[in-house]
Amino acid sequence: MEKITVNISGMHCAACARTVEKALQKLDGVQKASVNLPMEKAYVEVQPETVGRDEILKAITDAGYGGEIVEETEEPETVTLKIEGMTCATCAQRIEKTLNELEGVLEANVNFPAEKAVVRFRGEVSGLEAFEKAIEAAGYRVVERVEEEEDRPDPNEEKMRHAARRMWLAASFAGVIMVLMMIHMFVTVPGYFAITAVLAIPSIFIAGWETHRGTWKALRHGSANMDTLVTMGSLIPYLLSLLRIWIPITTFVEMAASIMALHLVGRYLEIRAKGRASQAINKLLALGAKNARILVNGEEREIPVKQLQLEQIMIVRPGEKIPTDGVVTGGESSVDESMATGESLPVEKKEGDEVIGATINKQGLLKVKVTKVGKDTFLHQVVKMVEECQGSKVPIQEFADRVTSYFVPLVIVIATAAFISWISFPEFHRSIVEFFSFPWSNPQAPVFALAVLASTAVLVISCPCALGLATPTALMVGSGLGAEKGILIRSGEAIQTMKDIKVIVFDKTGTLTKGEPETTDILPLNGFDEEELLFHASSLEAASEHPLGAAVVVKAKGQGITPAEVENFVSISGKGVSGRVKDRKVLVGSRKLMKQDEVTIEEHQETIESLEKEGKTALLVAVDGGLAGIIAVADTLKEDSRFAVAEIEQMGIRTAMVTGDNWSVAKAVAQKVGISKVLAEVLPEGKLDEIKKLQEEFGRVAMVGDGINDAPALKQADVGIAIGTGIDVAMEAADITLVRGDLTGVVTAVKLSHATFSKIRQNYFWAWFYNALAIPMAFMGLLHPMIGAAAMGASSLNVVLNSLRLKKAPIDPSQGRKG
Repeated sequence: MEKITVNISGMHCAACARTVEKALQKLDGVQKASVNLPMEKAYVEVQPETVGRDEILKAITDAGYGGEIVEETEEPETVTLKIEGMTCATCAQRIEKTLNELEGVLEANVNFPAEKAVVRFRGEVSGLEAFEKAIEAAGYRVVERVEEEEDRPDPNEEKMRHAARRMWLAASFAGVIMVLMMIHMFVTVPGYFAITAVLAIPSIFIAGWETHRGTWKALRHGSANMDTLVTMGSLIPYLLSLLRIWIPITTFVEMAASIMALHLVGRYLEIRAKGRASQAINKLLALGAKNARILVNGEEREIPVKQLQLEQIMIVRPGEKIPTDGVVTGGESSVDESMATGESLPVEKKEGDEVIGATINKQGLLKVKVTKVGKDTFLHQVVKMVEECQGSKVPIQEFADRVTSYFVPLVIVIATAAFISWISFPEFHRSIVEFFSFPWSNPQAPVFALAVLASTAVLVISCPCALGLATPTALMVGSGLGAEKGILIRSGEAIQTMKDIKVIVFDKTGTLTKGEPETTDILPLNGFDEEELLFHASSLEAASEHPLGAAVVVKAKGQGITPAEVENFVSISGKGVSGRVKDRKVLVGSRKLMKQDEVTIEEHQETIESLEKEGKTALLVAVDGGLAGIIAVADTLKEDSRFAVAEIEQMGIRTAMVTGDNWSVAKAVAQKVGISKVLAEVLPEGKLDEIKKLQEEFGRVAMVGDGINDAPALKQADVGIAIGTGIDVAMEAADITLVRGDLTGVVTAVKLSHATFSKIRQNYFWAWFYNALAIPMAFMGLLHPMIGAAAMGASSLNVVLNSLRLKKAPIDPSQGRKG
């Protein structure tokens, strides 16, 4: 399967998004298609051998919209060049034309007064050298390269400016019409109808041109959207008013112009609010450093971050951003990682420690070797994960989408029915209007006028947009808020599922504990001394990757013992390790391993159990078939484990712990933490089965883990939560990733999911409540179309603003934490 992201242009409401979605889903080879209206993107999963990219774009174009595939592997770059030698606007045009003709250049704009050129291009096709040569060949000279961000246009800003221009054009002419109307109420204005009809043209036809074009595109493809409702609500009353030239009828010019103006005011406010809702990704991208200082033949050289290559050595001084992910090769310092983890306290870094790009070096000078660039960096992965979440759908949204596809045609039917009903039963409707007697109502107006007002009010007050924005805006704000706090949510489905979670299962090592065990007891037996015991055990464990084994190696090296080479090394999953050290067969592991190899341990059972009751893991060491000793290793609990587990239990969610340790150690740890259910002596491959059993017993289950062995269990769980950044496969398998190792992140993730889904439900409630209340009132003639147009915009705006209120949700763990 291939995932393709497409930028969509021309969508104005939920019905548009649904039309594009349907067009894509009809294609053979498309497994899944999801359209995000606020972000104006389509996320498509396809079988590349069945359907091509051209077919995807054709389907979008045929549906009446524009599409551009986002090439993830070839992100456009932007460069700003200072140019010398331009004397007039013609020079600027000449340079612009020259640059736009170059292969790989997507767009080139030359600003003559500023003497700058901004070029968007494909980095793998073209570059700075080609631009300089082309400009020189045209007779001008590039003086310097300016910081890329300086003149880069913000797409959201451009959308807002465009919406503002349309809004002010419509509002200014509609405003003049309203002033004339008020004057005309007291003093007869000569040629009033002709003046207002002409003044309405810019509002309805020029400012509203994109709306009418959207209507035409939808109708041409046999569908209807919000634009259709606004076009019908403004164009039909205006055209009906022109009959006044031949017959004396009530005119609706003022209403038509005002409806379009109010609609465009609503659109502008909605775009502005949506821009605030989608700031998270822009904020994340803005965190990245622009330049890097590298060592070349012993000398420092400054280059753009995009030119960094693996293995290069970067120099990072105090106060500077670390340009990209890497490993410290020299120096010591504290690094502010708050942008990545949400942790406000700086983290100490020394040689061998990993650092994250875009974090800030606080104190000493660091030498950092580049380990990741471009798409592989932590920052890029975070952005990708946030985008994935924002492009996903919550199951509750699927029902709303189905309803939305029928909503606009149904509204047109209701509007038509309103007109017929008013014409057929005028006295019945008049009696209702007289009973409520709202200030804007005039039951004595001609029946035809009242029928037009009622049907127009139904058209313009109905709001499919609020339904379409309910989920995406909440997801955009929620995922962005999570990213700021080091919580990365991969899918919207996880947010809805999290509210039904009955049990959260924690892996022990590295999740509840620090994953940095220490050797606490060394007990030689059967003639071996402490040094011999450590020598054999550390030699074998040096070849292992298990954290318990690492603790033995550290202890041995601390006592000056050098591990020997191992032959025939075998790691026996969930039991231990075996191999030959200086021609002697050595085993290090659990009682299961000793039993498997028929090593007698019964007489030392009491000692083993005593250590385990203290929460220590007893590593049994056998040499040539006999027990050589016991090495006890303990992994300390994370400071916030008890607090996090207690708060989760207080939320009404049960907690469980799964571990490969024996029951004695597992129960000791669970008792210290406050875990209510223990699953011990579980082999890595058995974790998945344990999750299945819990799902059968309790219902929905979440799993928190941090290692490769956890990946299958994370996938099996209804919600998989990966903790820490160490293992990529766990991060890929998880629905939620906690960047910081603190377990309080699990509490925050649960609260964030609940808060986000709560906002989605609130948004749907208000969207449905608004339509359920407003449409019948409009049908009965109780709402004027101009009030309806304002209310329609307010409904969409309310949904977006309600989503933005999520930023203030109390999702942080309770105070009085850690212990």
